[in-house]
Amino acid sequence: MSKQNPKDRLYSRDHEWVKDNGDGTAIVGITDYAQEMLTDIVFVELPEIGKKVSQGEAVAVVESVKSVSDVYSPVGGEVIDVNKKLEETPELVNQDAFDEGWIAKMRLSNANELKTLLSAADYEQMLKEEKH
Repeated sequence: MSKQNPKDRLYSRDHEWVKDNGDGTAIVGITDYAQEMLTDIVFVELPEIGKKVSQGEAVAVVESVKSVSDVYSPVGGEVIDVNKKLEETPELVNQDAFDEGWIAKMRLSNANELKTLLSAADYEQMLKEEKH
């Protein structure tokens, strides 16, 4: 069963999360639901530091035993840090999608984009509707 979606994050309809650090930066990853659908993650292609992306643009690639999937950035901005641990242990995304398995830290280009994302409750409602 999926873990609870943390309420301190916002969510995209593509199953990514963003945690606003309140200082113009945010951390981005995929949701527990997304890692569950992908099954065993064997490789994460991290973005280059300095890469600029628009909201909804592919920022990373996650490869599982089942498929290869783009990770779409829930917000636009510049990549200022990446989770180097994933290069050696990509399964951290499976084990702890919301903390240890984060993918990138970004400097937001437009904090107003956060308002277009789903709250944890709205995201959970979307998942329920998708399952029916």
